[in-house]
Amino acid sequence: MTGNSAPTRRRTPAPGKAAPWAGSREDGQVGVLVIGYLLISLLVVTVVLAVSAVYLEHKKLLSAADGAALAAADNYSIDVGTGGGSGAGALPPLTPLPALQDSGVEQAAEGYLIATGAGARFTQLTVDPATGAPDGRTARVVLSAVAHPPVVNFLVPAGIPIVARADARAELTR
Repeated sequence: MTGNSAPTRRRTPAPGKAAPWAGSREDGQVGVLVIGYLLISLLVVTVVLAVSAVYLEHKKLLSAADGAALAAADNYSIDVGTGGGSGAGALPPLTPLPALQDSGVEQAAEGYLIATGAGARFTQLTVDPATGAPDGRTARVVLSAVAHPPVVNFLVPAGIPIVARADARAELTR
Protein backbone atom coordinates (compact mmCIF):
# COMPACT_ATOMS: atom_id res chain seq x y z
CA MET A 1 0.00 0.00 0.00
CA THR A 2 1.12 3.38 -0.78
CA GLY A 3 0.32 6.40 1.34
CA ASN A 4 -1.20 6.68 4.71
CA SER A 5 -4.24 4.46 5.12
CA ALA A 6 -5.18 5.56 8.62
CA PRO A 7 -8.62 7.19 8.87
CA THR A 8 -8.62 10.93 9.30
CA ARG A 9 -10.25 12.32 12.39
CA ARG A 10 -11.77 15.62 13.14
CA ARG A 11 -10.18 17.63 15.76
CA THR A 12 -12.44 18.19 18.69
CA PRO A 13 -11.62 20.64 21.41
CA ALA A 14 -10.60 19.37 24.77
CA PRO A 15 -13.33 19.11 27.38
CA GLY A 16 -14.01 22.51 28.94
CA LYS A 17 -12.42 24.42 26.07
CA ALA A 18 -14.41 26.17 23.36
CA ALA A 19 -13.94 25.34 19.73
CA PRO A 20 -12.12 27.98 17.74
CA TRP A 21 -15.17 28.57 15.53
CA ALA A 22 -17.53 29.06 18.53
CA GLY A 23 -18.38 32.60 19.67
CA SER A 24 -18.27 34.15 16.24
CA ARG A 25 -19.96 37.47 15.59
CA GLU A 26 -22.94 35.83 13.83
CA ASP A 27 -24.37 34.14 16.93
CA GLY A 28 -28.04 35.07 17.47
CA GLN A 29 -28.58 36.57 14.01
CA VAL A 30 -31.11 33.91 13.05
CA GLY A 31 -33.26 34.85 16.04
CA VAL A 32 -33.36 38.49 14.94
CA LEU A 33 -34.38 37.42 11.42
CA VAL A 34 -37.14 35.17 12.75
CA ILE A 35 -38.52 37.96 14.94
CA GLY A 36 -38.37 40.40 12.00
CA TYR A 37 -40.19 38.03 9.65
CA LEU A 38 -42.77 37.31 12.34
CA LEU A 39 -43.47 41.03 12.80
CA ILE A 40 -43.75 41.59 9.03
CA SER A 41 -46.13 38.66 8.63
CA LEU A 42 -48.30 39.91 11.53
CA LEU A 43 -48.41 43.35 9.90
CA VAL A 44 -49.47 41.85 6.55
CA VAL A 45 -52.18 39.74 8.22
CA THR A 46 -53.49 42.80 10.07
CA VAL A 47 -53.65 44.91 6.89
CA VAL A 48 -55.37 42.12 4.93
CA LEU A 49 -57.88 41.66 7.76
CA ALA A 50 -58.68 45.39 7.87
CA VAL A 51 -59.02 45.74 4.09
CA SER A 52 -61.22 42.63 3.92
CA ALA A 53 -63.49 43.97 6.67
CA VAL A 54 -63.96 47.29 4.85
CA TYR A 55 -64.60 45.44 1.56
CA LEU A 56 -67.25 43.21 3.16
CA GLU A 57 -68.90 46.22 4.80
CA HIS A 58 -69.05 47.93 1.38
CA LYS A 59 -70.65 44.84 -0.17
CA LYS A 60 -73.29 44.80 2.59
CA LEU A 61 -74.00 48.48 2.00
CA LEU A 62 -74.25 47.83 -1.75
CA SER A 63 -76.77 45.06 -1.08
CA ALA A 64 -78.87 47.45 1.00
CA ALA A 65 -78.63 50.09 -1.75
CA ASP A 66 -79.75 47.53 -4.36
CA GLY A 67 -82.79 46.60 -2.31
CA ALA A 68 -83.65 50.24 -1.69
CA ALA A 69 -83.33 51.07 -5.40
CA LEU A 70 -85.57 48.17 -6.32
CA ALA A 71 -88.17 49.25 -3.77
CA ALA A 72 -87.98 52.81 -5.08
CA ALA A 73 -88.34 51.68 -8.71
CA ASP A 74 -91.54 49.87 -7.77
CA ASN A 75 -92.95 53.14 -6.43
CA TYR A 76 -93.88 54.64 -9.78
CA SER A 77 -96.89 56.36 -11.25
CA ILE A 78 -98.18 55.87 -14.76
CA ASP A 79 -97.53 58.70 -17.15
CA VAL A 80 -99.45 58.45 -20.40
CA GLY A 81 -97.10 59.74 -23.08
CA THR A 82 -98.26 61.94 -25.89
CA GLY A 83 -96.71 59.62 -28.44
CA GLY A 84 -97.54 60.35 -32.04
CA GLY A 85 -95.04 61.51 -34.57
CA SER A 86 -93.71 59.56 -37.49
CA GLY A 87 -90.57 57.67 -38.24
CA ALA A 88 -88.88 54.53 -37.02
CA GLY A 89 -88.39 55.66 -33.40
CA ALA A 90 -91.80 57.22 -32.87
CA LEU A 91 -93.96 55.97 -30.01
CA PRO A 92 -97.49 54.81 -30.68
CA PRO A 93 -100.14 57.25 -29.49
CA LEU A 94 -100.81 57.27 -25.73
CA THR A 95 -98.05 54.91 -24.63
CA PRO A 96 -98.08 54.47 -20.83
CA LEU A 97 -94.67 55.01 -19.21
CA PRO A 98 -93.58 54.64 -15.58
CA ALA A 99 -92.69 57.95 -13.97
CA LEU A 100 -90.56 58.38 -10.86
CA GLN A 101 -90.16 61.50 -8.75
CA ASP A 102 -87.00 62.38 -6.79
CA SER A 103 -88.90 62.79 -3.54
CA GLY A 104 -90.72 59.48 -4.04
CA VAL A 105 -87.46 57.64 -4.66
CA GLU A 106 -85.91 59.09 -1.51
CA GLN A 107 -88.98 58.29 0.61
CA ALA A 108 -89.19 54.73 -0.73
CA ALA A 109 -85.47 54.16 -0.08
CA GLU A 110 -85.75 55.46 3.49
CA GLY A 111 -88.84 53.30 4.06
CA TYR A 112 -87.01 50.23 2.81
CA LEU A 113 -84.02 50.90 5.05
CA ILE A 114 -86.27 51.33 8.09
CA ALA A 115 -88.27 48.20 7.27
CA THR A 116 -85.14 46.05 6.91
CA GLY A 117 -83.39 47.47 9.98
CA ALA A 118 -80.38 48.65 7.99
CA GLY A 119 -79.78 51.51 10.41
CA ALA A 120 -78.82 48.99 13.10
CA ARG A 121 -76.37 47.18 10.82
CA PHE A 122 -74.42 50.25 9.67
CA THR A 123 -72.73 53.08 11.52
CA GLN A 124 -73.89 56.56 10.47
CA LEU A 125 -76.05 55.28 7.60
CA THR A 126 -77.41 58.14 5.49
CA VAL A 127 -79.26 58.49 2.21
CA ASP A 128 -77.12 60.77 0.06
CA PRO A 129 -78.68 63.84 -1.60
CA ALA A 130 -77.73 62.33 -4.98
CA THR A 131 -80.60 59.86 -4.48
CA GLY A 132 -83.41 60.45 -6.94
CA ALA A 133 -84.70 59.80 -10.44
CA PRO A 134 -82.22 61.33 -12.91
CA ASP A 135 -84.25 60.49 -16.02
CA GLY A 136 -87.68 59.98 -14.50
CA ARG A 137 -87.59 56.21 -15.08
CA THR A 138 -84.47 55.11 -13.17
CA ALA A 139 -84.33 55.08 -9.39
CA ARG A 140 -80.83 55.95 -8.17
CA VAL A 141 -80.06 55.30 -4.50
CA VAL A 142 -76.77 56.47 -2.98
CA LEU A 143 -76.04 55.34 0.59
CA SER A 144 -73.11 56.29 2.76
CA ALA A 145 -71.92 54.78 6.04
CA VAL A 146 -68.76 54.39 8.10
CA ALA A 147 -66.81 51.13 8.38
CA HIS A 148 -64.76 50.33 11.48
CA PRO A 149 -62.07 47.73 10.64
CA PRO A 150 -60.98 45.41 13.45
CA VAL A 151 -57.50 45.52 15.06
CA VAL A 152 -56.49 48.83 13.42
CA ASN A 153 -59.52 50.69 14.74
CA PHE A 154 -57.27 52.72 17.06
CA LEU A 155 -55.46 54.11 14.00
CA VAL A 156 -58.69 55.37 12.41
CA PRO A 157 -61.08 55.96 15.34
CA ALA A 158 -63.54 57.91 13.16
CA GLY A 159 -63.78 54.94 10.79
CA ILE A 160 -63.51 54.75 7.03
CA PRO A 161 -66.37 56.29 5.01
CA ILE A 162 -67.91 54.03 2.38
CA VAL A 163 -70.41 54.90 -0.36
CA ALA A 164 -72.60 52.58 -2.43
CA ARG A 165 -74.71 53.52 -5.44
CA ALA A 166 -77.40 51.38 -7.03
CA ASP A 167 -79.75 51.99 -9.95
CA ALA A 168 -83.03 50.23 -10.76
CA ARG A 169 -85.18 50.97 -13.77
CA ALA A 170 -88.94 50.84 -13.88
CA GLU A 171 -90.25 49.08 -17.00
CA LEU A 172 -93.74 48.29 -18.16
CA THR A 173 -94.14 45.23 -20.37
CA ARG A 174 -97.07 43.35 -21.79
